Amino acid sequence: MATMTLEKIKKVYPNGFKAIHGVDLDIDDGEMIVLVGPSGCGKSTLLRMIAGLETISDGTLNIGGDRVNEKEPGERDIAWCSKTTRFIRT
Repeated sequence: MATMTLEKIKKVYPNGFKAIHGVDLDIDDGEMIVLVGPSGCGKSTLLRMIAGLETISDGTLNIGGDRVNEKEPGERDIAWCSKTTRFIRT
C-alpha cells in the first residue's frame, strides 16, 4: 500500500447535512488504522469517499502522493474489503 493523506476532508449533502466536518489523517505505508464510533457518525461515509464511491465536498485526498479527489474508483488503484474494512494497493 502507499501513503494516504486526508486534508480537511468534508462531506456536505445537497440538503445541507454535514456528514464529515474536516478530517485530517495521515496513514503511512504498511500502517493499519481502525475507525470506531457509533452508528451514523460518518465512518462508512469517510471510507466511501476514500474509495471514490462518494464525492468529496471539500479537502484533498492523496494516495501515493497523487491527488485522487476527481478520480473514478477504478483509477485509484485500491480495493475495499468489507467486514474488516481494508484498503489494499493493487
